[in-house]
Amino acid sequence: MTTEDRLSTVDDLMARPFPSKEERTAPARGTWEGYHSSGQRHHMCVLKASRDFWDGRSEDVVEAAEEEIAAAFEALATALTSRWGGPEVVDLRPYLENEIPAPEPISELCQLSGEMFVWHPGAGRWVALAVGQADSEFPILLLAAVGERSLL
Repeated sequence: MTTEDRLSTVDDLMARPFPSKEERTAPARGTWEGYHSSGQRHHMCVLKASRDFWDGRSEDVVEAAEEEIAAAFEALATALTSRWGGPEVVDLRPYLENEIPAPEPISELCQLSGEMFVWHPGAGRWVALAVGQADSEFPILLLAAVGERSLL
């Protein structure tokens, strides 16, 4: 998937209506790419996933995966910034520490990442990018989320 493909996915999430009930798709076998969840006020999806680290977590392997995901994040963040201006950086740790009740998709994002970059394109919605990992054996993920402005 290219940066243009990821940008198209973000555009699709922005245009897609929110469903009346929670929906989740299981990731394709062997990859997290394509996983998404949606609800009455949000959409979230995995745009890129590294390999998993069940068979080993050598420094070289992890560093290469981190660099690959970081490059994809940077390219997409640059494209979104050229459209909507600089992002707001939102600290997700207070949500995880239960200082603040977390609605979806923030609840799911704070399980994976410590921060998200948020743009406010209008239409009563926000767009976020985050990089996260569920645990050290799991893939590193590039995540996109769209939510109603009132969720932040």
